[in-house]
Amino acid sequence: MRVVQKFGGTSVGSLDRIRATASLVERSVREGHETAVVVSAMSGETNRLIGMARELSDDPPARELDALVATGEQVSAALLAIELNRRGIRACSWTGAQAGFLTDSRHSRARIQRIDSKRLLARLKAGEVPVLTGFQGVDEAGNITTLGRGGSDTSAVALAVALQADVCDIYTDVDGIYTTDPRIVPEARKIERISYEEMLELASQGAKVLQNRSVELAMRHGMPIHLRSSFEDVPGTLVTSEDETMERASITGVAYNRDEAKITIRGIPDHPGIASEVFGPIADADINVDVIVQNVSEEGTTDITFTVPRGDFGASMRILEGVCRKMKARDVKGDDTVAKVSIIGVGMRSHSGVARKMFATLAAEGINIQMITTSEIKITVVVGENEVDRAVRALHAAFGLEKGAGE
Repeated sequence: MRVVQKFGGTSVGSLDRIRATASLVERSVREGHETAVVVSAMSGETNRLIGMARELSDDPPARELDALVATGEQVSAALLAIELNRRGIRACSWTGAQAGFLTDSRHSRARIQRIDSKRLLARLKAGEVPVLTGFQGVDEAGNITTLGRGGSDTSAVALAVALQADVCDIYTDVDGIYTTDPRIVPEARKIERISYEEMLELASQGAKVLQNRSVELAMRHGMPIHLRSSFEDVPGTLVTSEDETMERASITGVAYNRDEAKITIRGIPDHPGIASEVFGPIADADINVDVIVQNVSEEGTTDITFTVPRGDFGASMRILEGVCRKMKARDVKGDDTVAKVSIIGVGMRSHSGVARKMFATLAAEGINIQMITTSEIKITVVVGENEVDRAVRALHAAFGLEKGAGE
């Protein structure tokens, strides 16, 4: 069996943790698996390096920032390789460039274009453990690039695909994916198996356990991801194809995201192309828009309401005030005290009445729904930020997701 193991920052956050991580790698090797490893920087190290750069310059060159932060993973990889060799396991650290990760040239948000895995495969077959730096690669010009926050997950899945591994084990500080945040609902249940689609929806709606790009890549290539704890030897959650899962209940999980703001442009003259006029400048500023609602009035005007990440609220409002004047709209209003709550599950496709139950549950709690958006396997509502916890608890209970319900 060929396995790629990925270890996050907390798993390599100290020498003691590196020793514990080496034990997990050693066990895989002793069990006869061809094992490759991807590591993140020690927890807090990337922020420390960025902080040093910001002390020197308010706007450090993107190329140099990538060259700087990439060193964090190099430290982790070298230390883990040293510990594995001490245990009698042949291991060698590899940077993204040495491992053949070719990316485009967008510093701090590069995309992997291809991986030349021939050298790695040869080392694997010879019984060596390659320990790779996650989160990074090199462009055609030889410049170090990084993939953005959480990019080590993407590195690991991409490596697993390139090596034709049987599974990509992602080790982290949680022991799996839960039906909702256990900090809000202590009765939340660990999900043994979840589809790629459900995991993507959970991740996009606020569950930060796995990075979206890594799940998209795994789904495209059919690479199973096993999310596991590096602190406890317990079964985790397998992210896999839907057709490999059992028939499901209507809802798999409840997610939320407090990092939201709502913007409304009112009284826009209603004519073809207004949506482009509104959202074009937002897209040009690289701001992501999520929930969108448009209402057309009888007076020949329309209102458009949508959400953006809270960190982009100020920039969005400044852009749209100019758009409002140009379009001769009545005004633009904003609210950065909203949040999204979502119910997610592939079972929605074959179960009726899910939306009715969701809306009735929130109404019974006295929670006002400000906006609604749906997909084939998700219903999302925008509510006041102070209502999130009540909404999550009520929906989790209403759909029977507590411990014991699915066992």
